[in-house]
Amino acid sequence: MIPSDFIIREVKPHDNAELAAVIRGVLIEFGVPKIGTAYEDKATDEMFETYQKDKAGYFVVEHQGKVVGGAGFAPLDNFEGNVCEFQKMYFLPIARGKGLGSKLIDYCLDKAKQQGFEQCYLETMPYMEAARALYAKNGFINLDKPMGNTGHYSCNVWMLKDL
Repeated sequence: MIPSDFIIREVKPHDNAELAAVIRGVLIEFGVPKIGTAYEDKATDEMFETYQKDKAGYFVVEHQGKVVGGAGFAPLDNFEGNVCEFQKMYFLPIARGKGLGSKLIDYCLDKAKQQGFEQCYLETMPYMEAARALYAKNGFINLDKPMGNTGHYSCNVWMLKDL
């Protein structure tokens, strides 16, 4: 499989169940706590509806008609400033190691910049080493403390990128 076998597109209403399964499956695979993470978010079951608001977007990666990953952005919760949050980037094993992560990051951040955001913030876990390396490779730098209040208190790695 090559990256051209995968399609990046906007989330659609019928993607909700598949996306929730991808997100929770990946979180379980990596041993992420179910509390204080995307696992328990109401948005995880309502991805299409969650991103139907101003200055937000979510995009899925599709392979042979199946959702195999996705990522999105939205204004950073409980923060004053022109900062978005990069949210819910997860890939099934079939989509990993093919450059799709960088491609999806670029796609989302380009859309966020078009919406007028000046910076992008994200939260992750210390033991999600491949994700942290991918974010660093794509220009995110580590922060000493969180920005805003996302409710994901189990995520204790915070990163930021200028757009």
